[in-house]
Amino acid sequence: MTEKVSIDGGAEVRFNNNVDLCVGTGRLGLALTAEYLEELKMVQEEIGFRYIRGHGLFSDDVAIYHEYEENGERRVEYNYTYIDRIFDSFLKLDIRPYLELGFMPGQMASGTQTIFYWKGNTTPPKDYKLWTDMVVALLKHLKERYGEEEVVGWPIEVWNEPNLPGFWYKADMQEYFRLFKESFLAIKAYDDRFKVGGPAICGVNDEVWIREFLLFCKENGLKPDAVTRHHYTVEFPETVGHYDYSRLQDNDERIASLQTTRDIVDSFEEFRGLPIDITEFSTSYTPKGVIHDTNKNAAYIAEQLSRLGDMNRVYSYWTFGDVFEEQGVPFTPFHGGFGMVAAGGIPKPAFYTFSFYKQLKKQGGKCVLKDRRSVVVKTGKGYAGILWNIEDGEYEREFSMPVSGSEYTLITKTVDEECCDPLKVWHDLGEPPCLDKEQTELLKSAARPLVKSAIVKSDKGSAEIKTAVRHNGVVFFTLQEREFTPDRGYDYDRVLSCK
Repeated sequence: MTEKVSIDGGAEVRFNNNVDLCVGTGRLGLALTAEYLEELKMVQEEIGFRYIRGHGLFSDDVAIYHEYEENGERRVEYNYTYIDRIFDSFLKLDIRPYLELGFMPGQMASGTQTIFYWKGNTTPPKDYKLWTDMVVALLKHLKERYGEEEVVGWPIEVWNEPNLPGFWYKADMQEYFRLFKESFLAIKAYDDRFKVGGPAICGVNDEVWIREFLLFCKENGLKPDAVTRHHYTVEFPETVGHYDYSRLQDNDERIASLQTTRDIVDSFEEFRGLPIDITEFSTSYTPKGVIHDTNKNAAYIAEQLSRLGDMNRVYSYWTFGDVFEEQGVPFTPFHGGFGMVAAGGIPKPAFYTFSFYKQLKKQGGKCVLKDRRSVVVKTGKGYAGILWNIEDGEYEREFSMPVSGSEYTLITKTVDEECCDPLKVWHDLGEPPCLDKEQTELLKSAARPLVKSAIVKSDKGSAEIKTAVRHNGVVFFTLQEREFTPDRGYDYDRVLSCK
């Protein structure tokens, strides 16, 4: 099927490309490992995110909070050894923390409920003064270490998914509101330049939680700097062995849910226009969701990225890499992990979806087309765009674009199940659970986009390009005016004919 699309070079279509503002990670303690940092370095070199958000800032493996007795009295001390190493590594890679305040230090906790393989405590503090003192002390330490102007720009989010009982004891709404209020007031009293948001909810009763959170803030004279929530797009999974199988939900349905949050926020005069930060998003919400490793995931995410900026400031993909242990250490390199990079530094197809959107952002210009299959921007040198195909067989788009030059270079980069599918190669190898060096390098070579080029001549001020997008494919293209500067005596056609 060929679909003809005429581009209006004077059009201005709403498109907010915030693809690189934030990315997610597993618990912060994993940043002490070598492979974690290697994967993050790879992601930063290709995409370059501004912020990184993860769990476990105050969990015991990061070891900030300690209590001891002296002369019969309880005393408190803080240890920043690990968090300094972690944040030093982040800044070295030009990425900054989006500070999620959680989970509860074991010695400060009011209960013993924990979540995940690594046992993050998810109960309220036994004493809120201990909690706020710890939060402020950390912010003070960070400003002393990294500088005030640097650290006050790091966003802060209070807790993670308190509407789920596993993440917050009994999903107690009023107790979470107290945690938010105490944290918000303490931080603002210390330095009101810090930006503090919440309630970091996910899925369950989201409309109720958002509305009640804003009512609470209104009644208590609090003005959060952002409303935060999460966004996943699959139905409840079926678990088979180590893996979760899920059906994707309709893109329009999921986007409508986000618009509802925007509408609720804007229904409050006090909070109208307040930024909404999606501090986690992906397709599946489980770290063994097999869809994460597929080209289908890349194509579906491509459409999401074209639309998420319509009502949200931040949409942070969960996560950048597969060094991740919520439900234990993975058994295989392709296990449905959240990451856009698999073990051994093997990029998954979704890695390139993000890379393509970052390349599109670097092109600059204005958006002249955005629909359910593509987004195109007009740049200072021509045009650039991304096309995707979610389970439609192969289709072809023929763009007619107004141009002023006579000759253009078309570059396409394609990721689909024929030219960029390391999962298939791993399967064909026999699904080895532990890759050797040769296998790892083979899979990396199978995980690169297919690059093609062509010369396009304009006709009466118009250039036409045809771009095919195969099943579950994503294609990035640029069309830029060609400057032909051949060296003396070089004849390309003669070179190819060998005469």
